[in-house]
Amino acid sequence: MSLTLAEHADTIVAIATAPGMGAIAVIRLSGSEAIAITDRLFKGKELAFQLSHTLHFGTIRDGDTLVDEVVVSLYKAPRSFTGEEVVEISCHGSVLIQQQIVALCVREGARLAKPGEFTQRAFLNGKMDLTQAEAVADLIASESSAAQQAAIKQLKGGFSNDLKALREELIRFSALIELELDFATEDVEFADRSQFYSLIAELRQTSGQLLNSFTLGNVIKNGVSVAIIGKPNAGKSTLLNALLNEERAIVSEIAGTTRDTIEETLNINGVLFRLIDTAGIREHTSDVIESIGVERSLEKMRQADVVVYLFDASSDMKDVEGEVAKLDQENLNYLLVGNKADMLNIEALRHLHVQQDHMLLISAKEKANIEDVKQMLYHKVMGGEIKNESTIVTNARHHAALVEVVKSLDDIKSGMDHNLPGDLLALDIRRCLLYLGEITGEVTTEDKLDYIFSKFCIGK
Repeated sequence: MSLTLAEHADTIVAIATAPGMGAIAVIRLSGSEAIAITDRLFKGKELAFQLSHTLHFGTIRDGDTLVDEVVVSLYKAPRSFTGEEVVEISCHGSVLIQQQIVALCVREGARLAKPGEFTQRAFLNGKMDLTQAEAVADLIASESSAAQQAAIKQLKGGFSNDLKALREELIRFSALIELELDFATEDVEFADRSQFYSLIAELRQTSGQLLNSFTLGNVIKNGVSVAIIGKPNAGKSTLLNALLNEERAIVSEIAGTTRDTIEETLNINGVLFRLIDTAGIREHTSDVIESIGVERSLEKMRQADVVVYLFDASSDMKDVEGEVAKLDQENLNYLLVGNKADMLNIEALRHLHVQQDHMLLISAKEKANIEDVKQMLYHKVMGGEIKNESTIVTNARHHAALVEVVKSLDDIKSGMDHNLPGDLLALDIRRCLLYLGEITGEVTTEDKLDYIFSKFCIGK
């Protein structure tokens, strides 16, 4: 999606609501001719002479033919989402009507918008920075309250504000150091090195905290994958059904009933968990299909953020100890759950060497202690409550840029420690400013912008 300057200056149109039929649909226009184009189709008040942020009832007509009764929302530049003239036409949700109105707008001179083009124009017109623009897409895609809150904080500029003041200070020091280069023969020092050390330390701490928050941010944005594994007939499918509180997986007394993985989602305290019920793991089976299922189970186990190892608490614990050793050996984040607690082998459990915070006893069939499993999963991943005031990095692009920022800051400090000449120090500072600017979009390229906004939905 590479847009020319002429394309950025024209008027675009798209359906802003979800595809398909509904009670109401919204068609959005943005650009210098948005009001004029709508005026040629709208029968009601003349929009060009109306105040911004007003609603107007009327009809959309194709010549003398009535298309629909509509309400038009008017947003005049620069007081609009894109900073341009914006019109939103609320019509009835018939797919036919939506298509007819869009076609009429195109006939009158508008162009069909590309994915994310409205938000891209908002960024290009200075209505938001790049992190805020990306937060729009994250907010639309949010599937949990934690993801929603992280996106809203970023949309309000939380991430940008954390870096803006420090970046401006770094720019000031960069200018002073480069000024020193003009007076190199006179051996003068304009930039206070002790203050510069303090600034670098502050930037390093802020960047490091943001960088470390990405693990949590990735969980919030994409959810937590949880693989439920164990031997055949341990009750994995029963546990999945109990966690979901519905009969999602087939349950039977026959070992090996589950042949393939089953995936479902569960919201725990505002965080999305993707539960994966796997085929029972046993090392020796003559069933080819079951063997494939076991192999997939092991693959899901290694890919999961958390592994729930379910075992029959009434059975021999020697096998369980062997499996726990394997989980420890592979350095997996796991939770040991003893099922069928009503038939508990207490004596054997006493000799099972597992930390208390790694094990729970439940009865999946009776739904006993299922809430404890949910809360243990949550705390294993989140480590406590999410602090709403904290800025959390959820975007892989931001993470990659922050990695380079931290490297640059370390290079700047090392250069100062070794009394590097100002010209070499200035190069490291420019590199740091480049990556800080890439995060907020103050430094970017057209191709990178096109890639970022191409992932948005059409109409946004």
